Amino acid sequence: MEPVITRKQLEADLTELKRMVLRLGKMAEESISKAIWALKNQDAELARMVLAKDDDIDDLAEALDNACMHFAARFQPLGEDLRAVTSIMHMAVDLERIGDYGGNIAKVAVELADKELIKPLIDIPRMLDVLSAMMSKALVAFDTNNAEMAKEVFAMDDLMDDLEKQIMRELLLLMMERPQRIEQATQLLNVARTLERGGDHVTNVAERVIYILTGKTVKASAFRRPRPATPYAHKEHEER
Repeated sequence: MEPVITRKQLEADLTELKRMVLRLGKMAEESISKAIWALKNQDAELARMVLAKDDDIDDLAEALDNACMHFAARFQPLGEDLRAVTSIMHMAVDLERIGDYGGNIAKVAVELADKELIKPLIDIPRMLDVLSAMMSKALVAFDTNNAEMAKEVFAMDDLMDDLEKQIMRELLLLMMERPQRIEQATQLLNVARTLERGGDHVTNVAERVIYILTGKTVKASAFRRPRPATPYAHKEHEER
């Protein structure tokens, strides 16, 4: 009878860990979404609200990490249960980092709130839309045990890269036309780079979801658009 009770408790505690992950993901997504909204609309008050909630994300991530260690010590899990708890610890790091990115962008929003923007922000909000969709898919896949949905996240990261490159090209042109725009253009470049890195962290989460469900380690690159070979790589191949 005791093993049945233990198993029920294990499943209840694991469900609570999953709930904490989903809550952390929601908070991280809200942080970065509100930060971009504040940047686009030059809303310093909203940006400061994002910064004020940064500690809440850190606290939840720490609580999740401690809960995972307690789970491991109490149940000494094996198989899928072990994969789940170790993966959740990694996912917490990725989601916390996305929340941190929201704070970083909010700081830029505060700095630019009273300055004229060098261009309307169009592609940066588009990057946010893609990132939010990636996060939604990754977290729903985790919540519903859907490995195929998790795989859909990987190709979406190509869109993040495309938008970042487009933003970079536009801002570099603006800097060349007017050097006085360099400071703000650099800040906006950093925002785009931050969003791109956020996409990388979401792909990490999706990889972990697949690992939990299948026991197989997958790389997002296997599902993404092939990258063109660099001239240097081609030259090195010829020399061989």
